[in-house]
Amino acid sequence: MSSRSVRLTHRFASETFGRLRAGSPSCQTRAMAATKVLGPIVAPGLRVLFVGVNPSLRSAEVGHHFARPGNRFWPTLHAAGFTPRRLRPDEDHELPVYGIGVSNLATRATRAADELTLDELRAGAAELERTVRRYQPRLVAIVGLTAYRLAFSRAGAEMGLQTDELGGRPVWVLPNPSGLNAHYKPADFARLYAEARAHADILASA
Repeated sequence: MSSRSVRLTHRFASETFGRLRAGSPSCQTRAMAATKVLGPIVAPGLRVLFVGVNPSLRSAEVGHHFARPGNRFWPTLHAAGFTPRRLRPDEDHELPVYGIGVSNLATRATRAADELTLDELRAGAAELERTVRRYQPRLVAIVGLTAYRLAFSRAGAEMGLQTDELGGRPVWVLPNPSGLNAHYKPADFARLYAEARAHADILASA
């Protein structure tokens, strides 16, 4: 492995990607999906900008965020009080109506976490900062602790509100909602994401 690449931990891989299961797209379809770029959904004055690590091949294939079957992002948003009903991945364009945006640290869709390089994560962090400075969401919520530690050189970071801001806005780290993340149950996701929502609401009244 080159010095410019990083082999992410097994836990990070289990949180986010893992290997494709039976019934996944063909090799040709996967190759095509890997070349697609899934752009952010942003607008000025968002309550929360959620930042994933990078798109799954499924998300790149269908053109919608958090689209891999089993991903708990959409039910968690509803359970945590961000949306009045459970949205589908193909309704991701409706998120700004509820004050929510979605982006990723890295734009390249991958099959597994170890296909990302540290350079990609760091470059994505710099681009994210520019996006945050431009749109100024109340709160930046990064979903994936290990990705945050790597991308922003914050080895000691923990879940929750961070001491360092990004683009002049507060940062909150949340667990990755991938179905492969066995460290958290649905109730845990709902509680932790609701804490981020409550903090965003406090910021609105400050």
